Amino acid sequence: MSKMRERLERYFEFDKLKTDWKTEILAGITTFLTMAYIIFVNPSILRAAVMPLTAVVAATCVAAALGIILMGVIARYPIAMAPGMGLNAYFAHSVVRGAGVSWQVALGAVFLSGIVFFLLTAGGIRELILYSIPRELYSAVAVGIGLFIALIGLSSAGIVVANPATMLALGDLRQPEVLLALFGLILTAALMVRRVRAAMLIGVLVTTGVGAVFGLVEWNATRFSLAEITGTAFQLDIPGVFQVDLIDIVLVFLFVNLFDDIGTLVAVGKEARLFDQDGRIPRVNKILFSGAAATTVGSLAGTSTVTCYIESAAGVVAGGRSGVTAIVTGLLFFIALFLAPLVGAIPAAATAPVLILVGSLMISHASEIDWSKPDVAIPAFITMITIPMSFSIANGLALGFILYTLLRVFKGEARQVPWLVYVMTALFLARFFFLHAG
Repeated sequence: MSKMRERLERYFEFDKLKTDWKTEILAGITTFLTMAYIIFVNPSILRAAVMPLTAVVAATCVAAALGIILMGVIARYPIAMAPGMGLNAYFAHSVVRGAGVSWQVALGAVFLSGIVFFLLTAGGIRELILYSIPRELYSAVAVGIGLFIALIGLSSAGIVVANPATMLALGDLRQPEVLLALFGLILTAALMVRRVRAAMLIGVLVTTGVGAVFGLVEWNATRFSLAEITGTAFQLDIPGVFQVDLIDIVLVFLFVNLFDDIGTLVAVGKEARLFDQDGRIPRVNKILFSGAAATTVGSLAGTSTVTCYIESAAGVVAGGRSGVTAIVTGLLFFIALFLAPLVGAIPAAATAPVLILVGSLMISHASEIDWSKPDVAIPAFITMITIPMSFSIANGLALGFILYTLLRVFKGEARQVPWLVYVMTALFLARFFFLHAG
């Protein structure tokens, strides 16, 4: 038993990463708790596509579990995946309801985008795209995603609400759910100040307990099982994609997933210090292969495109550094298939504080940007502010990248810009075209 443990520790590079089993397990649980909402949110969105609810719940758990475990075992990084928010809405409202096609055909389009991901990864194209991003924008993406995560947390907690006059406004701090979230925020922050390693996990559990005492935790007795997945599994219609000419929709899935994955990978990579001295991530192709496999498996199971999740940063901040963090998260998604009511009992007020605090910690990457250079500072600012304001990592990365290229040209450094940067700029512009066309 001890020999097997030693082999696993060597494989996951515990000594090099200065981590241990306790830290990795706690980090995996933390990541899961911050993104478990997808188990219920994804099916509620795809219900608009007239997909069977219980089947999508099962498909969501299976796709996330298999994708995350594959990431942990093969790529050995603490990066979690699940059906992407935004892409699921596009799937349901633009493709199925808007274009008037069946959800089976839409799943076929997702499957084809996953196959294209495999081909691009095998050809090294996705890796080239990743490293074509100017290093100055790496930090900007990390900061932008930090703001994005914090905004999601503030919104989930009810601390910030929508306002037709000012877009955003302060919520009603007298509401019980908001007070519970503020309690969780102060408690978790205090634990972090005291350098408690399990601060985020303790914060979520204690806040959930307090919420239960005051009747703020909802309990749903409905149970889900693996058998439910038969309603959507292997129901995709690939020939139908060509019959109704959905190639442009396949490209939308491709572009948005590609750039969301890259943006998330850059941000989590910065936070977990995955980049080496040359600005590269070891085994990056295995990360990209895992993402392609997850999207393909997800379409076969019966859910929309699977992407890397920004909530992975929560586990990283909690100390997760190796693939064990991801494996723990993946296993919990599989277990959640049978314990969905228990997972659903954790209120947003308990997980929102974690997102807010993770966002605050990621702001530190702003110090890595040379703000004295306008050709660097302006694209960086546009990147970091557009991500939360447009609720899209891909939008912020795209606008920042395009602006970076244009400013280099205006500066008279057109010949110093690598050819792939121009290709990437064209791809980003094409992405906006296809999104608008969709």
